[in-house]
Amino acid sequence: MFYSVSGILIHAEPNLAVVECGGVGFKCFTSMNTQRSLPQIGEKVRLFTYLSVREDALDLFGFYTMTELNCFKMLTSVSGVGAKVGVSILSELSPEQVALAVASGDSKALSRASGVGPKLAQRIALELKDKVKKMGVATASAGEALVNPAMGNAAGAVSALAVLGWSPTEAAQIVGRFDSSLPVEELIRLSLKSMGGGR
Repeated sequence: MFYSVSGILIHAEPNLAVVECGGVGFKCFTSMNTQRSLPQIGEKVRLFTYLSVREDALDLFGFYTMTELNCFKMLTSVSGVGAKVGVSILSELSPEQVALAVASGDSKALSRASGVGPKLAQRIALELKDKVKKMGVATASAGEALVNPAMGNAAGAVSALAVLGWSPTEAAQIVGRFDSSLPVEELIRLSLKSMGGGR
């Protein structure tokens, strides 16, 4: 329903930002990653939004980048992962780190987030990895893609970008522009910058 809100930041506190647009203050729940990117109170800001509709509440979640919003949507598509857990994970890890953890099957990284136990972390890593496979991303086995040099790194980066919502074809084309011997995290960062995923 809401794609984004743009206006003046009138209030911010941990996991919450209020953006005034046309005289209306929109309360947006945010991750700590988004909090760190917010401007000073009284300055202009744009947040990409997700409206959570439940029987007893309408909650608006705001993210500083489209990449973070896409990652939030992927996380909350996993059974047992609600909006609060999604925000908790994105407060602990950047979208790139989430993607890397899923692509490598590193559930321990995910379990560092508040409210995410080992079983839930394993489910997130497994379900999102399966989704990436169903989308047709060619990957080596989790560990291989991240430890093998050259093409293994590129495959790991493509898998991670798919976790963030990019199509496998588009991700492969973008990753192919860079030196495949670079570390996976660097390939992800460069690709996102090239795609305009930062904003």
